[in-house]
Amino acid sequence: MTEKPTMIAFQDVHKYYGDYHALRGITATIRAGEFFSLLGPSGCGKTTLLRTIAGFEGISSGAVMIDERNMAGVPANQRPTNMVFQSYAIFPHLTVGENVGFGLRRAGLSKPELATRVGEALEMVGLKGYGDRAAHALSGGQRQRVALARALILKPKVLLLDEPLSALDKKMREQMQVELIRLQRQVGITFILVTHDQEEALVMSDRIAVMFEGEITQLADPETLYRRPNSRKVANFIGTMNFLPAMILAEGAGKIEVEAKGFGKLTLDAEQAPGGGQASAEGAAIGFRPETLTILFDGQTASDRETMAVIEEVVYFGDMTYYDVKLDGCDAPVRISMRNVFGRPVLDIGTRTRVAWSPGALVLFR
Repeated sequence: MTEKPTMIAFQDVHKYYGDYHALRGITATIRAGEFFSLLGPSGCGKTTLLRTIAGFEGISSGAVMIDERNMAGVPANQRPTNMVFQSYAIFPHLTVGENVGFGLRRAGLSKPELATRVGEALEMVGLKGYGDRAAHALSGGQRQRVALARALILKPKVLLLDEPLSALDKKMREQMQVELIRLQRQVGITFILVTHDQEEALVMSDRIAVMFEGEITQLADPETLYRRPNSRKVANFIGTMNFLPAMILAEGAGKIEVEAKGFGKLTLDAEQAPGGGQASAEGAAIGFRPETLTILFDGQTASDRETMAVIEEVVYFGDMTYYDVKLDGCDAPVRISMRNVFGRPVLDIGTRTRVAWSPGALVLFR
């Protein structure tokens, strides 16, 4: 498949607030028609980076390019972007239709043309027939849809989303995630989402930039970020990752020989060490996700390797049970997640059990 052209390019972007270095040499590209997320903890620079695209923040050095045009000196109202804010910024004294059409009031459209555009935008976000409703009478999810319609009616090339779902309850948030994915595919423009919610970014994005302390630590598709994080910092931030101390015995010809506590000696492919060859002060470790280990029940056999363990904690979540188990030869427990299928028992604390694992699911952190 042909790679989509670049819509946004950051070229060694730095941003200072006095002595504070908020953005530190950001260099990355965002493709046309891509759902892209900036993910990281509070204060990492993701909203600042988003605002440099919108033109709400200037940069100290470097360049921000949109559709191959340098945005230096281009004010926010002349950029091919629009933003949906965390607070939605809905005018409560206006109707839904007046809110959606607000940005077109100076476009010189006739009343019938304006009404047609507003109706199309409302239908796009699932609010057909809501034009005359009072904005203050809407639910949180409906206000978010109005904010989306108001942004999209101006037909930007890039839609910027600054944590737009954070004010919604869990069920509505999950529903709106699906709606945003559908909407982005429908309109076909570039969406850029700022979020601190790892699950939200994994669900919605084509690619994700994980940021810490003003830098992009890893930029990849969701599966790569989850399966092959390039550092312990990324691994810890994206979901849950277990770590076991390891010693590198030998490497060469695309293979790495290691010995890990609880697992013994094993051979990994070089791609299972995505962080490269730089040594960490913490020493080497093997990382693996909770679902990549399996508790073997009576009569089951391991498809690859197995070891013995004792269950130290059990947390039941209905569809899943999470076990903290101590593998033979390990000092600290690791987390295992098991799907609760019909007929499978939930084991008790203190149970000694067999645990299956595969070397292919492991990641080496140096």
